[in-house]
Amino acid sequence: MDSITQAALGASLAGAVAGKTLGRSALLVGAVLGTLPDLDVIIDYGTAVANFTQHRGFSHSLFVLLPLSVLLAFAFHRWRPHLGYRRWFALTALVLMTHPLLDAFTTYGTQLFWPIGPPVAISSIFIIDPLYTLPLLVGIMAFLIRGPQTSAIMAGLLLSTLYLGWSATAQQIIQERVGPTLAEEGLEDAPRLVQPMPFNTVLWRVTVVGEEKRVEIVTGFLDGKGPVTVEHFPREPDLANAATSLPEGQRLAWFTRGFLHYDREGDQLTATDIRLGIPGAHPFTFILAKYDGDRLEPKPSSRLERPAIGGELLGVLWSRMTGSAEVLCLASLTLPPPGEGCT
Repeated sequence: MDSITQAALGASLAGAVAGKTLGRSALLVGAVLGTLPDLDVIIDYGTAVANFTQHRGFSHSLFVLLPLSVLLAFAFHRWRPHLGYRRWFALTALVLMTHPLLDAFTTYGTQLFWPIGPPVAISSIFIIDPLYTLPLLVGIMAFLIRGPQTSAIMAGLLLSTLYLGWSATAQQIIQERVGPTLAEEGLEDAPRLVQPMPFNTVLWRVTVVGEEKRVEIVTGFLDGKGPVTVEHFPREPDLANAATSLPEGQRLAWFTRGFLHYDREGDQLTATDIRLGIPGAHPFTFILAKYDGDRLEPKPSSRLERPAIGGELLGVLWSRMTGSAEVLCLASLTLPPPGEGCT
């Protein structure tokens, strides 16, 4: 999740555990601890793919954060011994370990069990979702205004947790809704990603990757009873094979679970993470190698500039989310006239 949300979650948890004893300073400690795992972004691992896939790595591992909580709790206990070591440990462990657990509900991928196992990405909540964050912020503001009363903070934590649970439930409902359509496409067993569109859990995007094609579906809870709209995107198996013959291509495919679009732009072989953002506005495209004629020459990966996103896109998303528009064409990021589909 975004830094504000992680700081708010950390502050809320710290306030719930130690707010009555430490007062407002508990919120500060929790906010700092809540952002600590994300400081790994300052590390340069040498290439764009390495930086992308190592983020949320060791600093988000439960195997690292649990012993770190033990050490930090000793330090905090020396600073404020009247709280007691056990409560310091509870505060530190809760804040540090809920950070990656919350990140695991997003799509990016969180290496909870680094250095073993693949990244975990439940993908039930967008990286920024105001309905998750606002209850936490309201609880914190009430604590700051009213003094060390934890009831508002506890209420904020309860509401945000219930919302997170709703996101997972909504994801399963959308899974069932698109099942028959994917069966008609012959893709019922293909890798599938179901995730919310930006900033909400009302409108959802379904991405399915087959051998020769990829399909995208946008559907939401305010849609009518009509059939879902399916968009088809071509795949390039030869480019995929070329990319995954490279070490960095293999690493990228592992991290994204294969949800990649490969392209040849001039003499460059590129790979785009199609999980993040939306078509036309995917933020992560990497140059993996260059072609010298038909020969592929590996090179340290670099990242292309992020596509610009126009302000009108928010209006398009709002219209589709509220159901005032029946179809959103991802290929063009436009709303077709009523009754028409995507070309």
